[in-house]
Amino acid sequence: MVVDVQVDFCEGGTLAAEGGNGLASRLAHWLRTNAGRYDHLLATRDWHLDPGVHFGKPPDFATSWPVHCLAGSAGAQLNPALAAVHFSEHFDKGRFDHGYSGFDGTDSLGRPLSAYLRSTGVDAIDVVGIATDHCVLATARDAVHLGWPTRVFTDLVVGVNPDSSAAAIEELEREGVEMVASGA
Repeated sequence: MVVDVQVDFCEGGTLAAEGGNGLASRLAHWLRTNAGRYDHLLATRDWHLDPGVHFGKPPDFATSWPVHCLAGSAGAQLNPALAAVHFSEHFDKGRFDHGYSGFDGTDSLGRPLSAYLRSTGVDAIDVVGIATDHCVLATARDAVHLGWPTRVFTDLVVGVNPDSSAAAIEELEREGVEMVASGA
């Protein structure tokens, strides 16, 4: 599961995480090399229509953020480095709320992520993406809480803040998420 590797979350975007573009390039290479290991390659996207208090004026960068990933905008698209990757499905989240977890999202048919995973027989989840301390954290935590063995590839994530990213990794380990290097 590729979490939110979108233009607005990479350098040059409205809410960039340092290292986002580099992550997108590494991830594209890793996916080309390793896609055969997976039955499904999934991507989540922030896809905000009117997320209410999620956009702050001014933002506090803790619970409210600058405007980002507006549904259909260039900033909401996946990073161009991932253009050649064939995803089985995209899950858009945060239309009217924060939408941190991929499990808040729905696919093109309106199915929640958990329903898609169950209907396709997915039995374990690997998570990569942006941001370690927000959407990666929420997605991996929800995956393990919903019963899927879950791994986060620590070398294929970037966070907003080094301290909160380290805390997120510790939290995920306590929750039972396996934190491993991808070997990329």
